[in-house]
Amino acid sequence: MGYTIKEVSEKFKISAPTLRFYEKEGLLPSILREGNGHRLYSDTDLEWIQIVSCMRATGMSIEYIKRYIDLCLLGENTVPERRHIILLQKEIIENHIKEYKKLLKVVNKKLNYYDEHHSNKAKNHE
Repeated sequence: MGYTIKEVSEKFKISAPTLRFYEKEGLLPSILREGNGHRLYSDTDLEWIQIVSCMRATGMSIEYIKRYIDLCLLGENTVPERRHIILLQKEIIENHIKEYKKLLKVVNKKLNYYDEHHSNKAKNHE
């Protein structure tokens, strides 16, 4: 049992060409093919896609992700280096969250201004 490229594309909101590109670049190391040549994704492949998507969303380059994937394929002795890569990803995400919290404060301040303005305007018309 496996997943078609269409199912994976819909599940992760990634286009089929992007999935094929990830495979071509070596980011998805073991995609099986059916007899007709169609890709068949396993649960393990979905885990790879999830981490690749996460890393791309935080701005990690294809080359850097490829390095991480290669380290994973080399086995247990690369765990410290892989952990370091994931720790850096965590820091990037935390920095994004801090920035978005600042942006959210600005937006909320503006919303409060509009809410007060609307409320005062309604009181003046009573």
